[in-house]
Amino acid sequence: MASKLALVVALASVLCLGLTASAAAVPQGVTGKRAAEPVARTATTSALIASAGACPTQTSLASPPATQEQAMLCMTNFARAGAGLGPLGAAEPLASSAREKATDVVRCDSFSHFACGRDFTYWMRASGYIGDQCWRAGENLAWGSGEYGSVRSIFRAWMSSPTHRRNILGDYDEVGIGLMAGPVEGHDAARVWAAHFGTHC
Repeated sequence: MASKLALVVALASVLCLGLTASAAAVPQGVTGKRAAEPVARTATTSALIASAGACPTQTSLASPPATQEQAMLCMTNFARAGAGLGPLGAAEPLASSAREKATDVVRCDSFSHFACGRDFTYWMRASGYIGDQCWRAGENLAWGSGEYGSVRSIFRAWMSSPTHRRNILGDYDEVGIGLMAGPVEGHDAARVWAAHFGTHC
């Protein structure tokens, strides 16, 4: 079966207690705060992609999932540094929610922000990251089979998509990254990636 790559993005924000989150499953419908966008225009995508020396194991499919997730964090913060932005801190609640989301995509064979019938913020709430305080959150999803499932391939695809790139270079403080392997859309060895971005305002 041919290798494949697929992407999807969502963004939500709550400005104060009592407002509801808004999410967009279609990239063209994503709206939100774009503070980093002017900075992002000054750097080409290729200049924001880390070399293998800067972020090791970005092409290895055999490394443990935690090692690959760390490589994705490295790629993310390399891109942010290149765009003149501060690094995102690793947040365990967001990492937990990202892993659960990737698991949902595989478990329900549903490549969607609403996999298994859950809102895209469901696992962020369940992990305790989203609560009563003011928050903003975004989600990038992707899956790839074969070499298209590597850290480098997924990250390059995200950075080539304006909406995914906006989350990576967005006005967030923290990120959690999850990787899950399993069958998706007829591909038995798909590698599903989820990145959960967040900040408490």
